Amino acid sequence: MPSEPLTPGYHALPEGHIANVVTCLEMMARPAPRAVPPLAGVSLERMTHAQRARFLALFRAIGHDLMWFSRLIMTPEKLDAILGDPLVESLAMVRDGADIGLLELDFRVAGVCELSFFGLVPDQVGSGAGRWLMNEAITRAWSRPIERFWVHTCSFDHPAALAFYQRSGFRPYQVMVEVHPDPRLLGQMPRHASPHAALIDPA
Repeated sequence: MPSEPLTPGYHALPEGHIANVVTCLEMMARPAPRAVPPLAGVSLERMTHAQRARFLALFRAIGHDLMWFSRLIMTPEKLDAILGDPLVESLAMVRDGADIGLLELDFRVAGVCELSFFGLVPDQVGSGAGRWLMNEAITRAWSRPIERFWVHTCSFDHPAALAFYQRSGFRPYQVMVEVHPDPRLLGQMPRHASPHAALIDPA
């Protein structure tokens, strides 16, 4: 959560840290459905704590070059608690038996749904699978008694992500800067991951 607002100008990071600009978006009512191309052989499968390895494999496949690390640095016990929570839907998008996308909806705050994870493996980006998956996300979120559906994206995400969320009906409401130890320096991600984020080794 944000602390004191940054003052204008440049701000040096602590050694071994990364920073990215985070945009928070929300929708306060279900939008009109958008057309989706037909996709054969596609389904959604819920992943529970018993499928932690499957979840992490898909998380890594999607997030390798998007600086997805939050679930990689989490203890197995904490991750299992999330995956096993009945108010969290962690869903694999499956096509012809292969996991190609991840959708996670978090209903743990009353009246609110967070789109906590949304993504496709790289070779599915631009295939129409993202629109199909977003339509599913919106349908599932608003099928519950919520008043707000929200998501955040960041400057490490796919360049088209922000515009895609806005076309889907989300509207930006806050911008923050996140500073975090670089997971590549801590061995939590490969050193060659996310090459668009400069790797500065204090050593």
